[in-house]
Amino acid sequence: MKRIPSIKSVMTPFPYSVDAAASVDEALEFMREHDIRHLPVMENGQLAGLVSDRDIKLMLGPDFAYPSGSDLKVRQAMVREPYIVDLNTRLDGVLAHMAEHHLGSALVTRHDKLAGVFTVTDACRSFAEFLREQLRRAGGGDAA
Repeated sequence: MKRIPSIKSVMTPFPYSVDAAASVDEALEFMREHDIRHLPVMENGQLAGLVSDRDIKLMLGPDFAYPSGSDLKVRQAMVREPYIVDLNTRLDGVLAHMAEHHLGSALVTRHDKLAGVFTVTDACRSFAEFLREQLRRAGGGDAA
């Protein structure tokens, strides 16, 4: 009998993070450079929250001019209570929670330390792989 996988099998391990004291501009540039939209926030070596490109854009306003991203700190834009799950949490529970609460990501921890991040992009990638595997098992080819 197959089992539902845990989040550790589909998360992005060893994610990038940003310090809470960094400027919002630094965080945005880092996200652009690494093509990511969700960034765990650390403070004094501990997981303190999560900042997304959307959080920053909402804070800076439509013209990105006020307030200045160089003056604002990540701690001012971050979500202080992000969705955090343990490495061994079942994937179906994480997906259901994210869908119900309209979340774009979950932070994954092991022994209360950041171990990974799971985003909607990871979910889509995993589901695509799952569908391809189902097709292979059924002996089918590409759909016409």
